[in-house]
Amino acid sequence: MFAIFKREFLSYFRTPVGYVALAIFTFISGFNFYTLFSEGTVSISDEINSLRSLFIIIVPIITMGSFAEDRKRGTEVLYYTSPIDLFSVVVGKFFSAMALCFVMFINVFIHMIVVSACGGRVGIGAWGSVLVFFFMAALFISIGIFASVISDNQIISAIVAFLIILLNNLFSVIGEYIGFSVSTIMSYMGINATARSNAKTAVTNAISWFDPFEKTYEFRNGIFSASALIYCVSFAIFFLYLSFRILEKKRWSQK
Repeated sequence: MFAIFKREFLSYFRTPVGYVALAIFTFISGFNFYTLFSEGTVSISDEINSLRSLFIIIVPIITMGSFAEDRKRGTEVLYYTSPIDLFSVVVGKFFSAMALCFVMFINVFIHMIVVSACGGRVGIGAWGSVLVFFFMAALFISIGIFASVISDNQIISAIVAFLIILLNNLFSVIGEYIGFSVSTIMSYMGINATARSNAKTAVTNAISWFDPFEKTYEFRNGIFSASALIYCVSFAIFFLYLSFRILEKKRWSQK
């Protein structure tokens, strides 16, 4: 697994992928920090929470070639014909992408040092936001790897990852719309207002439950929830395992 991790991590800097991701993240985080710093109200947790929206762009960029590039070069066959553990391959690629995220995040750590050096306070909410950032990075990177496994083309892989991550960003909005639609349909059926309100709330909450942003919102206030972290880890493992099973199926189809 370490060999896979090392090869994949170094490959980010042998191609423009790593530099593009670093440039985007550094520019946006630097711009946010400069804006807050110039106003004299720097909030590291606010900066990190705004950077979480970059997952929708950065994750497809850094994961689109995880397996699609191997197919393009023809090296994917080596995974299937050699006695290598395919789950180690998946996990190695996953941790290499996580390592790249950590390298990108060094920029935010520098901002935290600057704030402390200027007499500011980096509170528990900031560290909670840091924790959430990496747990959500794990979730979305596993989704990106899954998208790369099921696609033969890097662009299609990036689009699939983009759409799934976008869906994760919109769960709360979708829940509101579907809940309102259910309430409207029930009103046409002559159902009383109390039942409609209860049904709308139930549907909205059920769909919003899948929103990782909503689950981890309170971390910025220093309120930690183990269930939110378990949610991210569980779905990350689920997508990694799903990727492994798809690769395993392809391996046996090569026999």
